[in-house]
This record gives sequence, C-alpha cells and structure tokens, in this order.
Amino acid sequence: MLFQVLWHPDLVLLVEPTFCCAPSALLTARLAGATAWLHVQDFEVDAAFELGDITSSRGQILAHALERWLLRKFVRVSSISGQMVSRLLLKGVDQSRCVHFPNWVDTGAIFPLPNPSSLRRELGISDNVIVALYSGSMGKKQGLDLLVDTARQLLHRSDIRFVFCGDGSYRQVFVEKARGLPNVNILPFQPAERLNDLLNLADIHLLPQRAGAADLVMPSKLTGMLASGRPVLATATPGTELASAVLGHGIVVPPGDVHAFVSALLGLAADGDLRQTLGHAARKYAVSHLNRDEILCRFERSISNACDIPPLDTEPFSTARHEIAVERTTSAAGNIGDD
Repeated sequence: MLFQVLWHPDLVLLVEPTFCCAPSALLTARLAGATAWLHVQDFEVDAAFELGDITSSRGQILAHALERWLLRKFVRVSSISGQMVSRLLLKGVDQSRCVHFPNWVDTGAIFPLPNPSSLRRELGISDNVIVALYSGSMGKKQGLDLLVDTARQLLHRSDIRFVFCGDGSYRQVFVEKARGLPNVNILPFQPAERLNDLLNLADIHLLPQRAGAADLVMPSKLTGMLASGRPVLATATPGTELASAVLGHGIVVPPGDVHAFVSALLGLAADGDLRQTLGHAARKYAVSHLNRDEILCRFERSISNACDIPPLDTEPFSTARHEIAVERTTSAAGNIGDD
C-alpha cells in the first residue's frame, strides 16, 4: 500500500471486510494527499459479536471504540443499504460524509434464458425437476445448516433437487453435513462467464441468513438472483432491509425456522404461476433499480465531489478506463456471488 504513494492517487478506497486494513489505507491516503474512502459491505465488527466469534465484553468495548475512531478518520464512508447507512450514523459518522452505494448488477449479462440452463444436462437434472439453488459464500453468517435440514426433510420428493454452489470458511463443514443426501449437488464457484447459466439453473433461489445479521450485511448475491428472473426464498426478520428487498419478488420466512422454510419451498415448487409472477417482478426491479451503469455513474459523481475533481467523462462508462474500473469493482465488491 505504501508503494502506491509514489503515483499520488486522488483516492484510496477500502472495502470492508476487512476492516483491519483501515490503518494502512488511512496512512497511504495521508502520505499521498489523497481522499480516504471506506465502503462497508459488511459490518465486520458487529457481525463478529452477533455471531459469537468474539464473546469478551471488554474486547467488544475496545473493538467498537477503535472502529468508531477509525471511521471518523475517513473523508467518506459508504454502505450498500439504507439501514446500514443509518448504522454508520449511530457509530458517529457525520451524515455529510455518508454515501449510499448499493450493490449493482449487469442486467445485460444476467438475464432470464429462453431455454433451460445447460447445467441441467451436465448435472443430469431433467426439465420437470424443480431446482432450489444456493449460490454464494459459505460462511457462518449465511445459516447454511438450514439448507441441509431442508434437503433432508425433502428426501422423499424426487421432483425437487438442491444445488449448492460456492466456497468459504464453512464449506468443508457444510459438505460433510450434506454428504450422502441423494437430492443434493454441491458445486465449486463457477467462473464469471458461467454465472448466468448457473443462476438460470434455479427455479427457486435460496437465501438463508442467520438471525441478527440481516441489517449488518446485504447479500450481494441477491442482485443476480433478481436479475435472473427467478423467485427468492429468504430468511429474514420482518422490517429488515433484506426482508423489504425480497417481498414482492419472493417469500420471506423467519431465520432458523426449518418448518416455515420447507413449507414455503413446497408452496413455490407446486405453483408455477406464482414462481413466474414473482420472477417477472424480480427482473423488473433489477432492471429499474439495480442497473450497473446508473449506480456506478452516481458513485463516480460522488467520488468526483469528494476528491474535488471533474468527472472522467460526460458519457458514463464509454471508455476502456471505465470498463477496467467496472471489472475491478466486480471483484472487490463481491457482486459475483461473494456474499
């Protein structure tokens, strides 16, 4: 990071997680005379305590104090949902320095296919079988045990297949728990060029989330689910931003409630018209509210204002320079199934 001082960047942008990189980002920005910007994908410190990774009360006080001190050092702090921005205010970030920068999706790259996904043939899944797909990071905050329990309860349903795709700290444990279930396929992360095929494999997208995490994170995978034109079955507490984002585009049940999850899944599997209605609404929402170019254009203007420099172009994303920025943002922000 310190080597980057030599080319005098205008902006040093840190994506959280991981927040432990904040000191080096701030130091680099200070030495380069650059604007320091923190973009919060997950409230890492809060999640560590909510999920029981850290239990010491003294450690919690120290961690939150350090977090608040570091947050105040950034010129701009952005996050991906309205309630996460509100949490920044509670942590002492001045409203004038907060920016809402939601996750986006390239609706030209992710779209409903007119024919069944080629992955059905590769996995030996017939067209009349309902595929319930989870694709994304496999960590503790996702509450993935719910998916294994659901698949186990539906062993007798040969017309429903579960496909789980992803990687992460919990993957090996998850694989062991799902071992021997004949109605489950587990895939590694797929390359970006196969993402649309993967998302179109689903008849129903599964989005579990542990209780207490719904307003600490906003799963970036949701944007691709919606853009694929398939309904989403999510777990979230009513009133959270995740629940609000899914309502009208899928079904929301309480976190950790296996019976409610199974019941909602069976209801969607049995009602093709409902799946189609919810899927159409999801696609329409993605196109109108989550479009890549519109969101990144707004973000570019925010960067220009923060750094007191003119925008790069009058036409958004018309140059190779912008395309490189888009690709890097995809990798860094995790819009291809990272969360």
